[in-house]
Amino acid sequence: MDIFESLESEVRSYCRHWNTVFERAAGSMIYSEDGREYVDFFSGAGALNYGHNHPALLRPLVEYLLSGAVVHSLDMKTAAKRRFLETFYELILKPRDLDYKVMFPGPTGTNCVEAALKLARKVTGRPHVLGFTNAFHGMTLGSLAVTGNSMKRHGAGVPLANASSIPYDGFLDGGGPDFQWLRLALDDRGSGMEKPAAIIVETVQGEGGLRAARAAWLRELSDICHQHGILLIVDDVQAGCGRTGTFFSFEESGIVPDIVCLSKSISGFGLPLALTLFKRELDIWKPGEHNGTFRGHNLAFVTGAAALEHFWQDGHIEARIAARTDQLHAGLARIADGAEGATVRGRGLLAGIHYDDHKAAGKIAAESFARGLLVETSGPDDEVLKTMPALTISAEDMGRGLAILAGAAEAVTGRRTVLKTVA
Repeated sequence: MDIFESLESEVRSYCRHWNTVFERAAGSMIYSEDGREYVDFFSGAGALNYGHNHPALLRPLVEYLLSGAVVHSLDMKTAAKRRFLETFYELILKPRDLDYKVMFPGPTGTNCVEAALKLARKVTGRPHVLGFTNAFHGMTLGSLAVTGNSMKRHGAGVPLANASSIPYDGFLDGGGPDFQWLRLALDDRGSGMEKPAAIIVETVQGEGGLRAARAAWLRELSDICHQHGILLIVDDVQAGCGRTGTFFSFEESGIVPDIVCLSKSISGFGLPLALTLFKRELDIWKPGEHNGTFRGHNLAFVTGAAALEHFWQDGHIEARIAARTDQLHAGLARIADGAEGATVRGRGLLAGIHYDDHKAAGKIAAESFARGLLVETSGPDDEVLKTMPALTISAEDMGRGLAILAGAAEAVTGRRTVLKTVA
């Protein structure tokens, strides 16, 4: 039994599906220590939107480390933090006319969700929060309370209070007007539902089966929140930082959330960093009222600023994402045609295939790994084959990955897929 089996907890998961030891990585390729290469359609669960070890991010990181500059600083002022904040404001917030304050709540996605929930309750004085069916927001108790997945919720070991789930876009399969029940419940003092402090939503449910909310549905949700004095929180931890085509996943809908959660690829390099953004008037925190030891991750500030400067100075990255999105969705559609009832889900480079046979996606993912592709599953029953290639992936590597995926799907379903060649 190796050291991973003998010493590491049984809680580990990804290494059970990808049972190899990885050694190095570059771009959209990752290599095991036995010399095998894999196309990466996983991207660190969305933490590596710009691929592995991008030189435009690696160089400033190495230079910073060798310079003797500050690495750990809690929430103290540093030159690295100043540059990140200035760059984030000039390249992301200002062009989108977003007047958000920036909070560094801790290093992970669940940290920024917890801060968002805590702030919403503090601002409104109300304890209850509404989430959505099949939502996933993190593994700490507050985040789990607004998460839909029963397996993850049961892991809490205690009752998850002060939150309720309401139907996500498409959950009722056309069984009534959108938000009919929510509107009636909020307007009727006999409904028994407390007015919530906030409603938290993912525009694309990354872990919940790649369900993508329509722009009109998001606008109606935003209108309801504004009408009733409810704060709208968008969890953009996985769908943000360009993954759906624009920097924020909600841009297409035209809404302006009260609070936004960002993590995963905000550092650009896979280093831990999280931001909770909120409208200026919501900044009623007292100094030290929410804190943490690892808020000032200067290495992540360095790579995060470099990523914004390198990729978001102009519209080139969005055009590139659009081209690769067309290639990915076309390939997935052809693969889906090979299985009865299979459909493509998601937006941008957060997309996959839902299978009526709930065992198919897992089998295809396993066969893909055997053939040299990292791809995972999603959904309450792992019924969705989920792809998240890097935003920077080349047309050649995208085509290579899709070819592997098509071959794996053919091996599982017995239906051959012919993909178009993309230059």
